[in-house]
Order: sequence, then structure tokens, then C-alpha cells
Amino acid sequence: MLISDVVAFAAEREPEVAALEFEGTTWTFGELRRAIHRLAHGLTGIARPGDRIAVLTENNPEYVLAYHAVPLAGMVLLPVNYRLAPREVADLLADARPTAIITEAKYLDAARHAAVEVSSISTIITVDGSSGTALSELLDGQPGTEPERPEENSPAWLLYTSGTTGRAKGAVLTHRNVVAGAVNAALSWPRATERRPVALVPWPLCHIAGYNVLVAHLAAETVVLLRRYSAEGFLEAVQRHRVTATTVAPTMLAMLLRHPALESCDTSTITRIGYGSAPMPVATLREAMSRFPNAGFRAGFGMTELAGNALAHGPDGHREAAGGRPELLASAGTPMLLSAARVVDDDGAECPPEVVGELEIRGDQVFSGYWNRPEATAEAFRDGWFRTGDLARRDAEGRYAIVDRRKDMILTGGENVYSREVEDVLHQHPGVAAAAVVGAPDELWGERVVAVIEPAGAEHPTEQEIREFCATHLAGYKCPRAVLVVDALPRNTAGKVLKRELRDRVR
Repeated sequence: MLISDVVAFAAEREPEVAALEFEGTTWTFGELRRAIHRLAHGLTGIARPGDRIAVLTENNPEYVLAYHAVPLAGMVLLPVNYRLAPREVADLLADARPTAIITEAKYLDAARHAAVEVSSISTIITVDGSSGTALSELLDGQPGTEPERPEENSPAWLLYTSGTTGRAKGAVLTHRNVVAGAVNAALSWPRATERRPVALVPWPLCHIAGYNVLVAHLAAETVVLLRRYSAEGFLEAVQRHRVTATTVAPTMLAMLLRHPALESCDTSTITRIGYGSAPMPVATLREAMSRFPNAGFRAGFGMTELAGNALAHGPDGHREAAGGRPELLASAGTPMLLSAARVVDDDGAECPPEVVGELEIRGDQVFSGYWNRPEATAEAFRDGWFRTGDLARRDAEGRYAIVDRRKDMILTGGENVYSREVEDVLHQHPGVAAAAVVGAPDELWGERVVAVIEPAGAEHPTEQEIREFCATHLAGYKCPRAVLVVDALPRNTAGKVLKRELRDRVR
């Protein structure tokens, strides 16, 4: 099954049903299928099978077309995080070497900068016709029939796991991987039947969580797409479209609960709320369950390499938690219907219940490997199981809980931040002799980035100075939200910084 079959099958059943609602414009499933086919044909005039096609825009209907049309044309979709700095965009594209980049006026300068730096980029396509080739030109005159189909095991999406510089790894997802991830999610949470569901998708489509569009379309549900998330826009969409289901990051939910318009907004139509991508503060979850009494809550654990979620903690588990087992609010749940999980020790032996080890996942949704990184790909697998790098434990009832991350990755607002990348920037500051970056718990963001600095001289750099310096090199969400200056970083006898001591200090 191909990614584009998700819309094609829905169009066969429900051609006149609204597939996509975006800022006053409606696309039916029939219209969406024809546009996908036309774009797939049009792309063959500017690229060849196997070429990467980058997308650097905020959410829009054209992005949804690209989700399907690029891989249908035998090419590889390369979503780029629009929050990255121009230098970061160029670095990422230098690794992936796309043929073309789809963008919009707001990010045209970054796209042009990348085109200068990356010789493989020969075409800039704009969704709004602001410059270069307008995306509408690729559709004009093209047939609405399906082009020649690629193999389902051919690469379809290339998503970078941290959206950073050349040190980031590109996860290659095939048609089979992406479809398996979407089908797994759809099967693991049956849809409401009392009326036609309307799913609100607030996630940026450059994030793997954008696959929620596919999950909804598998059931021919209407998707309401936000250009980018805001609590106000979310609430407005809920009332206007009588939204029945949504998925959010913990940060999104926290912002929603704090917005003054929430009390006057009718959210009674919402019957399903999924959440994931970062740890959910228990206090936030409790408040949300109280504020949305008609909704069943579902937690999902997944990652880019898994094409979505592989573990889920569903409404029954949440009701059980509310009924006297509050510890279950922190559970990642159980393996979904089309995935298997296990916790193993360093030797690969399965751990008994309640013993912490590394979480491993197996299933058709597991990615095919890292882009041009055969060694990293080999390290990511053990006996056919994907090594997530997360430390977890399984209880006697088969529920999994994520304990910690093996690597020093920070999850802030649903975005991944690698501490080493931030440290590399800090070390460029003349007033910094050494630096370590750790995550500290944060009610709003899940975690916040904290920089601990060993100064180079008697005059210490200020927090504002450090943050402004980082802002010239990094995306905003990667910049430290707090800076701690110490006389000397704690180190072991080998000279390695003891980050566990720093985490305890900044909590």
C-alpha cells in the first residue's frame, strides 16, 4: 500500500466528503485525490525518481498534497522545520541534497540561501507564487489520473530526527513504514460513530506527528488544519468546525488550559484527545481531564524512526488512573496492535518486570535506516529490534513507563534538542571556557534548556549575553532559557562532565 492510497481509498468511498478544511477553503476527498495525481505528474518535469524534494513552509493544503504526491512520483519528501535558522536549513539540506525546495514568501530568503549553499537544488517552488516556480504551474494541464506506482518499500519520507545541523540523522521511511504507522494508530483507537468525526491537527506537518492527517483520512474523516498552533486559533477552530478529536503536545495543552477564552468556548464536541511527543506533566493532565469531561484521553509513545506511535495508554487506563491508580497517569501504555515492545539489558537479554533497561520496538512501521549512515543504522538495530535509546521498565500488567533517555537529548515543547549542539555554540563564545547543557523540568515546555557555564576569565558573561549569542546560531527553541555560571564543572577522573550532578542542581 502506498501513502497516496490513504486518500485514494477514502475518495472511492466518500468522494464528496470534506477531506481538508483550511482557513475557509474546503477540499473534498475527490478533489484532493485528483490534485495529488496532478502534482505527482508535474514533479516528474523537474526531478527524477529517488530525488529529494524539500518542503519549507508552515502548514497549508499544498503541504498535504506533497505528503502524498512526492512519494507517489517515486521521489522522497524532505520536511524541513521552519523554525530553524537559515544556516541550520542549509546544513540539513547539504546532507540530504534535494533537487527542489517548496517554500513560501515568509521563508524564501532561507530557501534562497540554501540554494546558494547546496548545489543540488535547481528549482525553488513557492506555494503562494511569490517567486520562482509557482506550485500551481506544476498542476496546470496535468492529468488527474494516477501515475505509474512506485514500490511500497521504496523511500517515501526523509525526516531528520532533531532538525539540526549535519550531525543530525535523517530517518528514511518507506511507504510501507508510514502506512503501517498510520494504520496502527487508527486500529488502536476506534473512531466515534455517533456522527462524522472532525479531527483538528495543530501539529506542524514537518514533524512526524503530522501523520495524524493520514490517520484521520484512513477513516475518511475531515481534517481541520491550523497554519501553526495558537491556543486562540485552536479554540476558534473547535467552535467553528465542531471538532470531535485532536492530538496535542503537552505544551500545546498547557497553553490551552491557561488561555482566558477557554471558559467561554464550547468544547463539548471533543470526544477524543491524544497527546505525545514529550513528557506530560501529571498536574497538566489532571486539569485537562477535568476540563474536558466528555473526552477520552490517549497517550502515545513514538518517534520519527517509528513513523509515529508504537505504545499507547488509552481511555480505559486514564479512567483507571482517575479511579484510584494515579501512578498510571505517567504510563506510556502497552504495545499497539501492530507493534511489539521489549525492555532489555546491555547484553540484549529481556528484563523482568520493574527492571529498567532499554526499550526496543519491532514492527512494519520501523524505519529502514539512517540516510547515508550505515554504521548508525547498524547500531540502531539488535536482532531485528529497533533500539530506541530510551530507558524504560515494564510492570506486571504489561504497561511500559519511560524512565529516562540514554542520550543527553532534551525534549522542549515537542522539539528535540541535542545538548552537544548547544554546547558547541557556547564554546564559541570568548567568555566561556567550558559548558554543559542539560534539561530541567518545566510545566509549560516539558523541559527547558539550561546551560551551565565555566567562565574563561574573571568577568562572567551575563545570561542575556549568552542567550543573544546563541540566538544568532540556533533556532529559538534550542537556546538556553536559563544560564548558570559555576567556578568549575563537575568532572570524573577521566575529565568527563558529570551531567547527573548538574541535573540535580538545576531541578
